Amino acid sequence: MKIGLDTTFLVEVSVREHPGHLDAMEEMHNHLSVGDTFFLAPQVIAEFVHVITDSRRFEHPLLMPEALEKARTWWHARETRHALITSASIEQFYVWMHEFNLGRKRVLDTMLAATYITHQVSTILSSNARDYKVFGCFTVITPGQPF
Repeated sequence: MKIGLDTTFLVEVSVREHPGHLDAMEEMHNHLSVGDTFFLAPQVIAEFVHVITDSRRFEHPLLMPEALEKARTWWHARETRHALITSASIEQFYVWMHEFNLGRKRVLDTMLAATYITHQVSTILSSNARDYKVFGCFTVITPGQPF
């Protein structure tokens, strides 16, 4: 199965002090054990680095070199495929922004959703299922909650 990774999942699985860390680790291992493939978009990598270096979010944030190395590890993992933004992704973004009358606070989530759907990824690992519900085409798996 193709599974898109959201920033929330990457943070949970990568930051030991995060309350969802153990559930995220278990979820990741469950998917890897059945041969699922993770898809990762560049915008997730950028947001991931931004979040895990934020001292307002974590008592022990990573320093930028450590954060970049973690991001690079995810990007180059053998289980990971790259979901790059394409012209089709941009067009889907415009369609959804207009169709669902979305505002500025939904721009980044909509671009990520459009990127994943144009790569035929309709399952996403995320703690924010509500970010994807409006589009009506995604199954969101939240670590620690029943699928």
